Amino acid sequence: MKKLIALDLDGTLLNRNSEISEENIRAIRDAQQHGMEVVIATGRAHFDVREIFKDTGIRTWVIAANGATIHDPEGKLFFSVPLDKDRAVEILAWLEREGYYYEVISDAAIFTPQNAREILAVEMDRLKSANPELDIEELKESAEKQYGQFGFSFISSYQDLLDPSIPVYNILAFSFDEEKLKKGKEKFKDCRDLTLVSSAKYNFELEHVEASKGKALHRLATELGIPMSETVAVGDSLNDCSMIAAAGTGIAMGNAAEEVKKIADEVTLTNDEHGVAHAIRRLLQEAGAEK
Repeated sequence: MKKLIALDLDGTLLNRNSEISEENIRAIRDAQQHGMEVVIATGRAHFDVREIFKDTGIRTWVIAANGATIHDPEGKLFFSVPLDKDRAVEILAWLEREGYYYEVISDAAIFTPQNAREILAVEMDRLKSANPELDIEELKESAEKQYGQFGFSFISSYQDLLDPSIPVYNILAFSFDEEKLKKGKEKFKDCRDLTLVSSAKYNFELEHVEASKGKALHRLATELGIPMSETVAVGDSLNDCSMIAAAGTGIAMGNAAEEVKKIADEVTLTNDEHGVAHAIRRLLQEAGAEK
């Protein structure tokens, strides 16, 4: 029976330098050559994923924006579930009023306000002033990783996105201020029309209630005629929980959050130890594809 393997990117397929190791590339290629279907399942935008893979020669299905979009290996949109536009505008207006750094994933760009990076710079300065012993480099690395995505388009405010032809698939809010993060999560945690997840220490993300990596994995498996019992999901963060729980086999990275490890069927090596390749090799061995 054919298998479908869903791989998260950050903290999973990508190492701490946001790179895909040669070991992981070879393992994905081997899985594909042995008839396994590979899908990237990420909170990132689909065009950002294409950029990451552009020099690898690998093409896969892509579940992006935490399950709000699915693109086929040729890059064609197969499925999408955007936020209700009025609701998205309401959320963005609140984030702007409260002074959050935010990003909006749409069809062709990641929209962010022109002053957004200044917001994080000010937060870092405040934290450093209040805590002189603070390791500011870790915060700078987190910010640079956020800025390192492909496809940014800068806007003056959320009002630039009012056009009905601009879909909103994902809204990411980011802050180094713990109280600010907590306030945002509390604001949206009980909203029945939204999915609220976190993909990293300093963010929370909002999508349509019908958007999640788990639901997207189920939809894609159905399209490909692969039973959920033959699906495998590998991840490290809380936004991966839905697909790890939904998959026939859920695998947590060695560096995964404890909550992720608790619901996984097994734990592989860390992202800096090529944990994805290790998991794929074991699957190939079980299938008799490797000796």
